[in-house]
Amino acid sequence: MAQDIPSTQPTREPAVMSVRAAAVWSMASQYGGFVIQFATSVIISRFFLAPDEVGLFSIALAAAMLVAVLQDFGLSRYISGLPNLTPEDVHRSSSVAVIFSLIVTALIAALSFPLAALYGLPQLGPLLLIIAGSYLFLPMSIVPLALMAREMRFSGHFAVHVGSASVHAAVALFLAWQGYSSFALAWAVLATGFAKGVIAQFLKPARFIPLRLDGLKPILNFGGWTSALYITGALGSRSPDMIVGKLLSLTATGLFSRATSLAEQFRMLIAGAIGGVFYPAFARIRDEGQPLGPAYLRVCAGYSAIVWPGMAGLALAAEPIVLLLYGELWAGVAPLLTMVAINAAVMIGLPLVSELPILLGRIKSLLIRNIAETVISIGLLIAGSMIAGVWGAAASRLVYGVAFFALYLGFMHRLVGFDMRGFVIAHAKSLGATLAAIAPLGATYLLWAGPGEIGFVALCLAVGLGVVCWLAAMLGLRHPAMDDLRRTAGPMVQPFSPRLGSFIQPKDPAAPGRSV
Repeated sequence: MAQDIPSTQPTREPAVMSVRAAAVWSMASQYGGFVIQFATSVIISRFFLAPDEVGLFSIALAAAMLVAVLQDFGLSRYISGLPNLTPEDVHRSSSVAVIFSLIVTALIAALSFPLAALYGLPQLGPLLLIIAGSYLFLPMSIVPLALMAREMRFSGHFAVHVGSASVHAAVALFLAWQGYSSFALAWAVLATGFAKGVIAQFLKPARFIPLRLDGLKPILNFGGWTSALYITGALGSRSPDMIVGKLLSLTATGLFSRATSLAEQFRMLIAGAIGGVFYPAFARIRDEGQPLGPAYLRVCAGYSAIVWPGMAGLALAAEPIVLLLYGELWAGVAPLLTMVAINAAVMIGLPLVSELPILLGRIKSLLIRNIAETVISIGLLIAGSMIAGVWGAAASRLVYGVAFFALYLGFMHRLVGFDMRGFVIAHAKSLGATLAAIAPLGATYLLWAGPGEIGFVALCLAVGLGVVCWLAAMLGLRHPAMDDLRRTAGPMVQPFSPRLGSFIQPKDPAAPGRSV
């Protein structure tokens, strides 16, 4: 298979932690961080901040993150993808992290007050200055986290993410309680950056002072292409809040931002945690000379089997969830959340569209598609916002999801070489399991109480029954992800119930090619 950027593949040092154990730690990290962040957002939204205050912070954060795509400069993937890593490589990577953290901080600070003038929002400038300060601490965490990921030591990621999330929650809640409005969230971002750096350096020290500027060409070459890719991707993923904020109102921005962040948090809760495990895992498969197609099919099957039912349930239960968690003030989030959740489900059906092309040296080809994707995303968002306001902005995400799938399906098929028939069958079975999972809630709406009247207990019962129906459908359809789910669940259950853990765990050993 031709590659845009050739790469050598000598033997990589053995991983310290198995992929399955790393996935468990990564999920624990994600779940722990999610619980803290979600509880914080609910408390702040319900008791302290109104949609327009959240909308103001969302515009500031989105603007900062457009620039902040340069912060990593591809270092995480560069370090994870190197077949052999020397202390000199680590020192040089840390030096690059320092340089780009200073660049990012300076750019955000320079743009802060011009953006405030552009939006006619004087408070936007100081917010951006505070957020800019958080990027000064990034060199302390980027390389240590990349090193831990390379070694599959995701227990360290757990400590960093849960620890920094706890600091974010404490600072945000205290300052919101003290009446700092949008600035409570900005100061929390600054405190999070500091906490993440301190914890990461404690767990995996990586020297970044003094700077080492020799031999940077391979890092800069790789980082230049990946940064171009990140910039185009960020324009599509980070600009929606800025576009809605400019075309509509702060309240509309707050509602749209809450819907998109809630959908993203929920998606990450279900399966996003293990995404960080896949890049080093696929790098191992590549280095061993094994085909990537079978492993990719299993990833697709696993993602769609888990994420589709979850996001479909979130879409169907959007109204009662929003009312129960955030109250009537945020009721406008519900219809937006339904559309954004469906979009997330569509896009997750084709995972790793950035990671695998980068790993295989096809960054140029990926960049072309990423530019097209960004143009489509922004164009649809602007059109939707101008035609139908915030509802149209959310509806544009549905069309964007379909366009994304069409844009990348053929590319990933040619790149990875997966079996298209197996791909279709796996997704068809995932769709069947998804319909089974949401059937109890749909029946509850029709026969008992509608979305606006259903209570917490009834909602939990319908969701619980949906899980049972999902599991029955997965077994009945002989879904290809069942063995993986059992292998992951068995060790997690074993400490609490050895008999149940042994029953869940498949007896047959993993077949060749099952290292993901």
